[in-house]
Amino acid sequence: QVQLVESGGGWVQPGGSLRLSCAASGIIFSPNTMGWYRQAPGKQRELVATITTSGYTNYADSAKGRLTISRDNAKNTVYLQMNSLKPEDTAVYYCYYVWTGMNYWGKGTLVTVSS
Repeated sequence: QVQLVESGGGWVQPGGSLRLSCAASGIIFSPNTMGWYRQAPGKQRELVATITTSGYTNYADSAKGRLTISRDNAKNTVYLQMNSLKPEDTAVYYCYYVWTGMNYWGKGTLVTVSS
């Protein structure tokens, strides 16, 4: 079993920044992929960004240029630096871990962007 715990969400004004963290614990296998998805009110969950153990990244078009994913393999932690935030970035952000087709999800952290 893998447990994922997100932190760093909150309220921010448009144009502001937040940094999300997700710590994985339990039986962690490598190589693996970790990442972030988000679900806005009334919408389906969507990809934000993923990163492999070797550092290969993949971003949704909406995230490119403003959001940066990174990870610390020694700490089994993935980060999402979010800059120039927009109201449409408001969502619950979920951490994600996958290894050989086995998926795990965190409980989510709420990000609210409003003035």
